[in-house]
Amino acid sequence: MTLLFGITVLSATLGCALAVAQEYVAPSGPPPVRVARPDADPVPLEWVPPALAQLSLSAPVKSNFTLDRTMLGIAAGLVPDTDAPTRQAMNKLDGVSVHTMRFNEAGIPDEGAVAAVRASYHLRGWKHVVTTSDKGSPVHNGTTDVWVVLDGMNVRGAVVLAETPRSLTLVTVAGNLSPVDLMHLRGHFGIPKLDAGDFKDAPAQ
Repeated sequence: MTLLFGITVLSATLGCALAVAQEYVAPSGPPPVRVARPDADPVPLEWVPPALAQLSLSAPVKSNFTLDRTMLGIAAGLVPDTDAPTRQAMNKLDGVSVHTMRFNEAGIPDEGAVAAVRASYHLRGWKHVVTTSDKGSPVHNGTTDVWVVLDGMNVRGAVVLAETPRSLTLVTVAGNLSPVDLMHLRGHFGIPKLDAGDFKDAPAQ
């Protein structure tokens, strides 16, 4: 499976990185589960919750890939001059990883596993800033969760989990961002186009 498939499930605004990302081939197996050291590596791009790796085994179609700082720099250089804030935000990223899986008509086989994915970020101490549900749209019918790792007022990384009835997408971004930078990344790399007012503390899990 080529990375081109993985790109197609993301926002069309990532097209500026497509020419670079096509050089990668997405692994056919489940995303790797690695032991992360929170103190040494607070935003591990390659780590995924064990429950997500287990769900991946049931997904007929899946795609996993990572964009490093070099590729992100090239992508930022292709952003139009009229969108300088987005280019600046991309230049602050150290990496982005995306894990996408699509299921058959029966949908996600174990909703409890999805709940376990959400709980894993709570247990890691990540700040849950927003949960949104959009059940009125025929395209984005599902739930989106956002967690962030904060260093004072800056965002060291973020995770977006987007769930629809037949798919899951997990996006992890690492870098030294401000909250405003995170807003400019909306619509890129699978990060939903949330309104500014959506970024607020979510209810305790």
